[in-house]
Amino acid sequence: MAELQVGLKHRESIKIDQSLLVPALPPIFSGMDDMPPVFATCYLVSFTEWTCIQALKPYYLPGQRSVGTYLSINHTAASTPGMTVTIEVELVELKGRLMQFKVTARDDKDIISEGTHGRALIDLAQFMAKVAEKAAGIQS
Repeated sequence: MAELQVGLKHRESIKIDQSLLVPALPPIFSGMDDMPPVFATCYLVSFTEWTCIQALKPYYLPGQRSVGTYLSINHTAASTPGMTVTIEVELVELKGRLMQFKVTARDDKDIISEGTHGRALIDLAQFMAKVAEKAAGIQS
């Protein structure tokens, strides 16, 4: 397996369809029905994280995953149904298990987002043990 290094680049693309538009957000987020039918920022955030995960997958050791630690992006242009959005990520900092990615998203016409995303490598079993411990402390 290759060693994870600063300079790693990866890109992913998706075609925007009706399910990725603001009015299509789940009903728990009521009041979005009358919003413009454009690519929702929350899906841009999810797509950003997914692109970084896809970049890292070949470098995970057995039982290892990564989790997001921060996201600082803008969303400066609307993308409409039928457009393709491509996110390019570059690993710009690696300190132990902490990583920082430079992120750029484009649609067919514009740069729609730029910023940074932080991730941390985790041992999945240890992480899930902590999650279970936290959940056990919740009063019903």
